[in-house]
Amino acid sequence: MIRLKKYLGLISFTALLFALVACGPQESNGDAGDSDESAEETNQLTVWADIDKSAGIEAAITTFEEEHDVEIEVIEKAYAQQVEDLRLDGPAGTGPDVFTMPGDQIGTAVTEGLLKELDVSEDVQSIYTDVAMNSQIYDGKVYGLPKAVETNVLYYNKDLVSEDEVPTTLDGWYDLSLELTEGENYGLLALFDQIYYANGVLSGYGGYVFGKDADGNFDPSDVGLNNEGAIEGAESIQKFYDEGLFPSGLVGEQGINVLDSLFSEGKAAAVISGPWNLGPYEEAGINYGVLKLPELANGENMSAFVGVKSYNVSTYAENPELAEELVEFITNEENSKTRYEITGEVPAVKALADDPVVTESEAAQAVAQQSQFSELTPSIPEMNEVWTPADAALQTIATGKADPEEALNQAVETIKGQIEANHAGQ
Repeated sequence: MIRLKKYLGLISFTALLFALVACGPQESNGDAGDSDESAEETNQLTVWADIDKSAGIEAAITTFEEEHDVEIEVIEKAYAQQVEDLRLDGPAGTGPDVFTMPGDQIGTAVTEGLLKELDVSEDVQSIYTDVAMNSQIYDGKVYGLPKAVETNVLYYNKDLVSEDEVPTTLDGWYDLSLELTEGENYGLLALFDQIYYANGVLSGYGGYVFGKDADGNFDPSDVGLNNEGAIEGAESIQKFYDEGLFPSGLVGEQGINVLDSLFSEGKAAAVISGPWNLGPYEEAGINYGVLKLPELANGENMSAFVGVKSYNVSTYAENPELAEELVEFITNEENSKTRYEITGEVPAVKALADDPVVTESEAAQAVAQQSQFSELTPSIPEMNEVWTPADAALQTIATGKADPEEALNQAVETIKGQIEANHAGQ
């Protein structure tokens, strides 16, 4: 029987009590000896799942429970918070056996000793797309199995831009935005003051976060965010701000809320965002289409970071072998397909790319097409030193406080300094 809980914030005192109860002896007829024997004979696993996503694995969990005589507690927790909570809950004995996390955090989690290495055969690894499986490998070892992939895509409002008039290039959207921007109405909106989104333009012109060594591993000593291509990309971004095509509120921490609000209110013709907005935009009543990202002036397609969601086993798991078996089971082809049908998150299994359940979805096809032009977010710990300086540089460009070359040079200098200070000798 699945016991489901939802954790929407930091773990509360009540939640902690629940976790402690779940880890304690099973109820019995009151005899202490019977209670201890029952606890020893009952297999238990705790799984942390995404908020509102546990339904996607419910059938698989039930089957696994029946086949392995195990009781599994599924707890819904905010996806981006799970690794952070594991740092405290794992050592305290209240953490999960299996949890979900972003692929770009694998390197950091491994160096912190949070992830169990998985003994996964080559046959099992081969069912996933190469980019998705590679996100789970660090220093040649496997630390998880992918459950879903996501990239940025372009949403457009069909009531504002007809399907046959949708620009296919970023310059085309710039020109259309010049026509549509008036008062509270806008053309294309994007969070280009954040490297997560802007990298799609910078890398399309030849910029990069980290280069790679001869073995194909990310080289933290080679930062390419201020090379000639990156600067050219930043200049193409800058003109959207210079022409007032983006509202001032689009810069900074509240930018994402402004972008979502304008599109949801029918005041933006298009936005660059991710699959996580499929439901919210539909609930807002927007008649939207979904496409891959547009091409750049040099003929290259905009890139994007490929996000990979995975299931991983905690090093604090009390039954790690069974937990690993569960991860392999809930990410297999059959259960991945079921999860997609329920959650809408694009599966990482190769065979499902041609399955009608996926090919008939415009959004899934957009993600699949964009994935061809995209790259994994670097999963090495040094990536933690990139986000803040890069975002700060892009915001100074957006607000006109610095030109692209000056801002990006400063960002790279800061990134390299922080890498030297925080990762020297690692």
